[in-house]
Amino acid sequence: MRLEEIKDPSQLKHLSLETMESLADAIRQKLILTVSKTGGHLAPNLGVVELTLALHRVFNSPVDKIVWDVGHQSYVHKMLTGRLDQMSSLRQYGGISGFPKTTESPHDAFNTGHSSTSISAALGMALARDLNNEKYEVVAVIGDGALTGGMAFEALNHAGHLGRHLIIILNDNEMSIANNVGALSSYLSRMRSDPRYYKGKEDIEQVLKRLPSIGPKVVKMAERIKDSLKYLVVPGMLFEELGFTYLGPIDGHNLHSMITVFQQAKRIKGPVLVHVLTKKGKGYAPAENNPDAFHGIGSFDISSGKARPKDGPPSYTEVFGRSLTQLAAHNPKIVGITAAMPDGTGLKYLAEEFPERFFDVGIAEQHGVTLAAGLAISGYRPVVAIYSTFLQRGFDQVLHDVCMQNLPVVFALDRAGIVGEDGETHHGVFDLAYLRSIPNLLVLAPKDELELSQMLTGALQHSGPVAIRYPRGQGKGVSLAKRYEPLSLGKCEVLEEGKDLVLLALGPVVYDAAEAAEELKGKGISCTLINARSVKPLDEETLLKVFRKCKKVLTIEEHVLAGGFGSAVREMLGRHQLNDVQVVSIGLPDTFVAHGNANLLRQKYDLCPEGIVKTVREKFYFRTAKTGFSTL
Repeated sequence: MRLEEIKDPSQLKHLSLETMESLADAIRQKLILTVSKTGGHLAPNLGVVELTLALHRVFNSPVDKIVWDVGHQSYVHKMLTGRLDQMSSLRQYGGISGFPKTTESPHDAFNTGHSSTSISAALGMALARDLNNEKYEVVAVIGDGALTGGMAFEALNHAGHLGRHLIIILNDNEMSIANNVGALSSYLSRMRSDPRYYKGKEDIEQVLKRLPSIGPKVVKMAERIKDSLKYLVVPGMLFEELGFTYLGPIDGHNLHSMITVFQQAKRIKGPVLVHVLTKKGKGYAPAENNPDAFHGIGSFDISSGKARPKDGPPSYTEVFGRSLTQLAAHNPKIVGITAAMPDGTGLKYLAEEFPERFFDVGIAEQHGVTLAAGLAISGYRPVVAIYSTFLQRGFDQVLHDVCMQNLPVVFALDRAGIVGEDGETHHGVFDLAYLRSIPNLLVLAPKDELELSQMLTGALQHSGPVAIRYPRGQGKGVSLAKRYEPLSLGKCEVLEEGKDLVLLALGPVVYDAAEAAEELKGKGISCTLINARSVKPLDEETLLKVFRKCKKVLTIEEHVLAGGFGSAVREMLGRHQLNDVQVVSIGLPDTFVAHGNANLLRQKYDLCPEGIVKTVREKFYFRTAKTGFSTL
């Protein structure tokens, strides 16, 4: 059977292993071809080809529920569940998502995108199944990296306590497969999952307990001996202690082994953990040799494995990382903290130069934030570099452990705003709303890479907590010669003065506002252009002075409008009872923004020069305007 003939996973049920192995080869070729064009998570998907085939061979999706942790390894699952023909649209606007989506297919049991959630979701599904007296399997597939998240262990603990039937597959792609360990573990797995083993064990215990006087003591002694031996030879004792039956580790590229063990897992009552060892990037040498680079990658050349070159200025991420490293060279109290993203946040430069002052906490944002609080209260200057969307997971720690104590922690929020193809779960468009309500915290946004470096310099001299949000992608190409001159935090920048309209922009969209101001000037509209720089505090002195002269204001932000920068401006006007100022805001509506090219999405939501001019046309009336502007 050819891959193109697979329209439903049930077609895998009766295929020979030889045919399935042939399908695995075809899937890998399709993955490489697709991601080379669309970009995406290549190495994780290459590593789970056989695992996914075995899952759909043994389980009956969508009746059986398969929950993918994070979900960026679900491309193979999508191919096998009727979406092969749509793979060319992967991560493109209007195409299929790079993550599971319940609205996309009934085979996607749960929306994912952030790590360490699968076991909790799967346990909830298992409880619902039992409450409804239904019969189906619930399987959570979680990676070893996701197990660094505390939420996963909370769920493991609860699942073991409840004792409900649930299958967790631990996809471990960091360990090599050792034949001797694998053979022993395979034997133990077969023995311990055989129903005859459990019946025999119970029968023997019952006989021993009936022996006068010594029976119970013999049973207890046997249990102690058994537990001691298990600690020596069974690698899954942690999971056994949490209440799981542990099977494995098994070779995650051996279809026969996985099919056999998955079938065994279905027969075991209670929670089961199957430990599967896979190789990230399997089948494509560049990805095998450099799995981190191919974890999430843009388009690339298949023959060489090299990403297609991008001309232009360095990224905000690189500027942040190099600036922090330079500042750390002059201040031994500066330390960096990341949640499993040293490359993605730019902290790799600090790690290379000052490894003793770099801390990767794993996928544990809550711990990372409070770790920073502990360092700060002890005299250090921690910089916590986390994607905007992932700091949401540490909100309580930001509020309670850092800001309530007014500790000098700097939060570097990478990927703020629209991030593009990763979509809803990764757009950093809520940070202003969830941060600006917290006392003591300064919330800043640079218009370009130079301001990012200068804000970072100033933030590391500030006596309290500071959050700096900046976007994904390349900077504006401004000179960095003055990078270490600290900005005066909380002050805006008036770039141009005019009498008809105030364009008040936050972040890199300032450059779009500048282009719009130039076009408006040609139409007879004189604009005051302001780079806000700070959301909290607002530069009230400057803004009020401007607003008293000009009563028409357009705020522009790459963030949701609810609780964002425009809302802060309106609150300020309300406090000062400036009711005659007309404020219109451009930002993101009350919805989750879809995946797609970032520039295309910005145009959709008028976060571009053309959109700004269009909004001015539609929302404001100017007595002095030249023809072409509508009135309201």
